[in-house]
Amino acid sequence: MKILIIIIRTLIGLLLLFVSVGFFLKLMPEPVDTGNFKAFDVGVVSSEYMMPLAKGIELLCGLAFIFDCYVTLASILILPIILNILFLDYYLTPQALPISIFLFIGNFFLIYKHWNNYKRLFAVK
Repeated sequence: MKILIIIIRTLIGLLLLFVSVGFFLKLMPEPVDTGNFKAFDVGVVSSEYMMPLAKGIELLCGLAFIFDCYVTLASILILPIILNILFLDYYLTPQALPISIFLFIGNFFLIYKHWNNYKRLFAVK
């Protein structure tokens, strides 16, 4: 089980790192926007801070997953971004859905395996 945790953590970390570094260094071509995705993309890009903020969090969490530092914090921090990626892919770009499903299930698997670290967060006082 420990090897499975390492594999999933590393794959998620590499994926997040690849996408965020590609965004900041402009290594990937701009996707062709059509229909509803174009409207969404125009809104996000026009805010000017949203994409760099999300990609910065992806970069930090990717590094945390790869180097096995602060994985508990990184899993919770990246969860809203992965959830947004999952819904975006489901509704607007279904061809990328398998990757986002892997990110979502893999992150929940890591949260489940580190659940003892989260117990104090959810304790009722």
